[in-house]
Amino acid sequence: MQEQYLSDFDFELPQELIAQYPLADRTASRLLHITDTVLEDGHFTDIERFLRPGDLLVANNTRVIKARLLGKKETGGAIEALIERVTGEDSAIAMVRASKSPKPGTKLYFEAEGRTAAATVEGREGEFFVLRFEAPVLDVLEAFGKVPLPPYIEHAADKTDEGRYQTVYAKYPGAVAAPTAGLHFNEALLKRLAEKGVDIEYVTLHVGAGTFQPVRVEKLSEHHMHSEWYSMPEDVARRINAAKAEGRRVIAVGTTSLRTIESAADRPGHVQAGARDTSLFIMPGYEFRIIDALITNFHLPKSTLVMLVSALVGRERILEAYAHAVQERYRFFSYGDACFIERKPGVTP
Repeated sequence: MQEQYLSDFDFELPQELIAQYPLADRTASRLLHITDTVLEDGHFTDIERFLRPGDLLVANNTRVIKARLLGKKETGGAIEALIERVTGEDSAIAMVRASKSPKPGTKLYFEAEGRTAAATVEGREGEFFVLRFEAPVLDVLEAFGKVPLPPYIEHAADKTDEGRYQTVYAKYPGAVAAPTAGLHFNEALLKRLAEKGVDIEYVTLHVGAGTFQPVRVEKLSEHHMHSEWYSMPEDVARRINAAKAEGRRVIAVGTTSLRTIESAADRPGHVQAGARDTSLFIMPGYEFRIIDALITNFHLPKSTLVMLVSALVGRERILEAYAHAVQERYRFFSYGDACFIERKPGVTP
């Protein structure tokens, strides 16, 4: 594959187009329909028109945990811990901000409403700290944690965010960032799609904090993707494989669902069930094995997600679509508007 460069995926984005709050109605966002020949402005509910009976829609049912913990070291110094991954009932790895990096054996204390929880630093795994809690991690996060809003959202997380930075079908806790394409769906829209004959299935990928880490190399061949855990259930794998065998479209709701499906693919048109880690990096030139179309939000300049969507219809086409979105004042990123991107059948851009 020809070398590709980080600067090739840059674009101008006015700061005021970064959505800071969700719309009152989940389905009220706009939708830009993108193919190799079409740029069509619309509303998210137009997805009912673009999806066809027999399509298989696959969404990510991970649940966002309250992964941001504020506290102090036993010496009194303030710390902030952002859980990257829950690794066991009472263990996790986390990024920890402190005036001095805590050493193994250091105790961290978190307080809320007169109660205290504690964790011990057991060591390091690269940039992450290994923490052992004195109570179940998920219980501690629910009681003491805050919703880990993305760094480009400037307000502190509140009760509204606890509900709206979560899909209506969120089920399995473990993500530190929402699979944001799914935020546009409500129960009524999902019901209408099902009544139309659109099949809806769910996989799980626990989105890690690494999704917000910038690409730090210019040559993309030198970039190493962060690893995330996913699960492809047996029954979902069978339905995906049946859809491909029958010539029906498989459409991912969000880049996390797409990466799960493509990571599970063991050959064109076929996925393998199982639970494992993936560090799949998708950029132009990638040969899709399963996915025919993608519902997704608008992504950050020079991000791996812009590279991923560029693989569907080509880099120049995506940059053209994003320039159109900026001109038309679409709202960007997690709380922003959406795209429906259709890959040209039989062609890998």
